[in-house]
Amino acid sequence: MQQTYFMIKPEIVAAKEQKIGDILAIVNRAGFRITRLAMRTMPRELVEDFYGEHRGKPFYGELVEYIAGGPVVTVRLEREGAVAALRELIGATNPQDAAIGTIRDLFGASLQNNAVHASANPEDAARELALIFG
Repeated sequence: MQQTYFMIKPEIVAAKEQKIGDILAIVNRAGFRITRLAMRTMPRELVEDFYGEHRGKPFYGELVEYIAGGPVVTVRLEREGAVAALRELIGATNPQDAAIGTIRDLFGASLQNNAVHASANPEDAARELALIFG
């Protein structure tokens, strides 16, 4: 079994129409097992470390403010080939480019407000899970 990190972003958590359960149901139906889940507001310093690979890029400051600005749902998932399978399930970063039926196609609004985050590769998954869950 492989583990990966999944995050439901602030705009979904804050939405009047609750979508968290819908997103988790899609993940569950895709064969993922939720092994840890928490709703929390991430401290700015943690968000800065989490998105450290983007430091210096024009969108970095906005991204940090956005993620630290409200509660998120943090999830540790497990299944065979979890990292690649979750990346396929969520779709392209820009919801306009996401395949029909993917999470970002269904719930994403823009490049920044794209509903969810998923680890890009096994190394990122290990680093992100350690940062978020210790």
